[in-house]
Amino acid sequence: MDKDDWTSATTAELWRLYDEVTTVLGRRMTAEKAKLEERLRRIEGNPGAQNEGRARRPYPPVLPKYQNPKNPSETWSGRGKQPRWLKAQLRAGKKLNDLLIDRPSGQRRRRAG
Repeated sequence: MDKDDWTSATTAELWRLYDEVTTVLGRRMTAEKAKLEERLRRIEGNPGAQNEGRARRPYPPVLPKYQNPKNPSETWSGRGKQPRWLKAQLRAGKKLNDLLIDRPSGQRRRRAG
C-alpha cells in the first residue's frame, strides 16, 4: 500500500487491516515458537545418541569429614558451601583440623597416587 492509501483509508478499513496483520503475525509467531521449542528439545534431550536410555552411573555416598562439637548430628563432607555451624566455629578461632571426625583406619578412603 502507498502512503496515500493509508491516509485516505477509513478507520474501519484500517482496523480490518490491523486485525488481519495481527492474525497473520500471531500464526507466524506460534509456528516459529514451535520450531524453536522442538530445536531446544533436540539439543537438551539428546546430547549423544549412544547415551539414550542409559541412566547416569550411581556415585558412592560421601562420608562426612567434619562434625559440629556442640551438636554431633551436624556434619559436613567438605564439599559444597560451608554450613553455618562450621563458619561460626571458624570465626570462634577453631581450625578445620579441630573439627575432623576421627575414623578407624578401615573407614578412611585411600588416595590414588
